[in-house]
Amino acid sequence: MLQKIIWTHEALVQLTEIEDYISKASPERAAKFIDQLIGRAEAVLSDKPRAGRTVPEIANPDIRELIFKNYRIVYRLNENNVEILTVFEGHRLLQIGDLEISFCL
Repeated sequence: MLQKIIWTHEALVQLTEIEDYISKASPERAAKFIDQLIGRAEAVLSDKPRAGRTVPEIANPDIRELIFKNYRIVYRLNENNVEILTVFEGHRLLQIGDLEISFCL
């Protein structure tokens, strides 16, 4: 069954910030990169939502991540959809406060 992909407000804000940063050097490259990142996330997760690994900082099996180039795409699995929670540079650790979710750890 194909999963519906939902991009949270936080994830969309992060994508805009990433595109703005890359645009300083090349607006065309920035737009292409964001299109590739979104396309990769949606292609993989709509078909195989468990393809990503569990996020090490959280250790919750329903909070997972895909790596695209040097970015982490963090998402949550629900019954019929996948929520993209945030996107950020891979060298950073995930801060729980960066997520628009509520759950008990």
